[in-house]
Amino acid sequence: MIRGIVFDMDGVIIDSHPIHRRAWKTFLQTVGREVSDGELDFILDGHKREDILRYFLGELTPAQIAEHGTHKDEMLRLLAEDMQPLPGAVDFLDSLCRLGIRIGLATSAGTRRAHGTLKDLGLSHYFDAIVTGDEVATGKPNPEIYLLVAERLNETPENLLAVEDAVSGVKAARAAGMRCVGIASTDRAEQLRAAGADPVVPDFQSLSFEQLELSLR
Repeated sequence: MIRGIVFDMDGVIIDSHPIHRRAWKTFLQTVGREVSDGELDFILDGHKREDILRYFLGELTPAQIAEHGTHKDEMLRLLAEDMQPLPGAVDFLDSLCRLGIRIGLATSAGTRRAHGTLKDLGLSHYFDAIVTGDEVATGKPNPEIYLLVAERLNETPENLLAVEDAVSGVKAARAAGMRCVGIASTDRAEQLRAAGADPVVPDFQSLSFEQLELSLR
């Protein structure tokens, strides 16, 4: 029985991937690191900001991570006016609220950006529990973030359903003991299925909670 649904934020609730790619590319150029579009795919796989920084810039001190992170987030804020919920996401959240389904968020984004983004888009009130990348020692695919959100929702992972768009996120949810729905276009659907997502849908526009329950029986 599904008693709650836990969402990732970027690429699931928020259509933010194109903006993130632009912000990271611009930031990396300011520190002398040119990256290809293929290399930028790494930022979309649910990693914490500090892990992304180390991936592109090598070993960094905590002070450098904080400084670079602030710089990158400033660039993201300049682009934030273009950020919108994913098609159908708000209607789906509304339907879950009407049904009394608990709603959680498990995002690798930092606390300030996650809460700021949700507030700016008027989405904060939907979530009964929010866990950000700053609150866990190890990012996805480690299951820590999903186990913590389950604890805050006061639900066992077996009664929760995760919604993810990244392979590392799907693996994290499955390792925590949750079933997982994938959100992906056709070209990435098979990657999410291989990681353990089932079903995989392109967006929320044609999805209902009732359909999800049937597909998971």
